[in-house]
Amino acid sequence: MSPEFLITSFIVVLAPGTGVLYTVVSGLSRGVAFSIAAAFGCTLGILPHLLASIIGLAALLHTSALLFQGVKYAGVAYLLYLAWKTLQDKGSLSFTNQEANRKSAISTIFTGFAINCLNPKLSIFFLAFLPQFVPINSPSPTGMMAGLGAIFMVMTFAVFILYGVFAAQLRHQITSRPNVLVWFRRGVAGAFTALGAKLAFTDQ
Repeated sequence: MSPEFLITSFIVVLAPGTGVLYTVVSGLSRGVAFSIAAAFGCTLGILPHLLASIIGLAALLHTSALLFQGVKYAGVAYLLYLAWKTLQDKGSLSFTNQEANRKSAISTIFTGFAINCLNPKLSIFFLAFLPQFVPINSPSPTGMMAGLGAIFMVMTFAVFILYGVFAAQLRHQITSRPNVLVWFRRGVAGAFTALGAKLAFTDQ
């Protein structure tokens, strides 16, 4: 494992995206426990892309415009759904239930998983990224790719938890001010919409 891999992975994980946004919102609206659940779900959402890259499905996704478009627009639709649910909620922020207190950790994990699972760019990223750090003469390239992918997932989980815990510390400042909460909700919905639009206009 090279320092270049660790540095590049850290930069990629640190960059704000849909997973970071969902983890931060979970921390702000529901506290530390739910931010950890969101981080775990987002990390699990990486697994299908890693497996696809290892067995070659990512190459199929990269070469098949129809398949890529299908996965991409499923992700766009889900992001727009999250934006709509955020605006519809009139109390605490919630994405799948009416009240935040009823939202289970399992549903939080599932939402985080779906957000990353429906991002086809992750598969393309792993297809282009991981092989660069696997030596040509490696006795087990598949095993090495799996190991590097596991390290990337652990790093993702750790960084997302830091994002979520930090956000949870600001929870009271957001939820105790109705006007701030309204504008925060609108900002979150706008961010999901913007990320969906960005994904919609993304090419292979």
